[in-house]
Amino acid sequence: MNSRKGHRIAALSDALSQHRILHIKSAAQILRVSEMTVRRDVSANPDQFAFFGGHIVPSADLENDNPYELAKAADSHAVAKKQVCSHAIEYIHDDDTIFFDCGTTLPYLVDLLPDHFHITAICYALNVAERLTRKPNVRLVMLGGLYHPASASFSGSTALETLDSLGINVAFLSAAGVDSRRGATCAHFHEAEIKRKAMSRAQKNILLVDSSKIGKLKPVFFSDLQSFDAVITEDGIREFGG
Repeated sequence: MNSRKGHRIAALSDALSQHRILHIKSAAQILRVSEMTVRRDVSANPDQFAFFGGHIVPSADLENDNPYELAKAADSHAVAKKQVCSHAIEYIHDDDTIFFDCGTTLPYLVDLLPDHFHITAICYALNVAERLTRKPNVRLVMLGGLYHPASASFSGSTALETLDSLGINVAFLSAAGVDSRRGATCAHFHEAEIKRKAMSRAQKNILLVDSSKIGKLKPVFFSDLQSFDAVITEDGIREFGG
């Protein structure tokens, strides 16, 4: 292995140890090479890396028959998620403090942020934070705690205490299920406390979900639908009967 390729493999391994998952485009930017070069490097080192849904993950994640859930979801309904966020961006204004929930929809909202906007962004998920760091005028507040690989997010008392000290203009929430009677639900228990706390600190709460989530019920309830100022799908604001 030549020295340049060896350095790339080491750098990619270091990046994965921090993020647990990388989109191929992000890996190419980190390594300052083409996506094709990244693909070749990954394919040449199956003992270290694997492809999963357009992302790079540690090969052990697949060998253990425990594929990274976020990777599975990232490419699912991607077009619809982008459309959801195109409707939601109008709720963000210059100088706002914004809470970004975890999941695979919110990164698309970050991508739509105008570079000239000065905002304070609060988040607790690595995939969202990684996108926010690309924005030149974003001040990022990262909530810490125990790391949960399934959603690339953190939870714990320190995260809740930090939220208690913040004023939030708009909280953008995600959900894995939305039912007209049972409300908004998620798949992971650790997310619910943070979602509820962020909603309690925000002037406006906006739920972002593509229509594939409508009518579904997941194990963890975190809010009734009346607590959201708007529920936005790819078709715009979705109304639910009382």
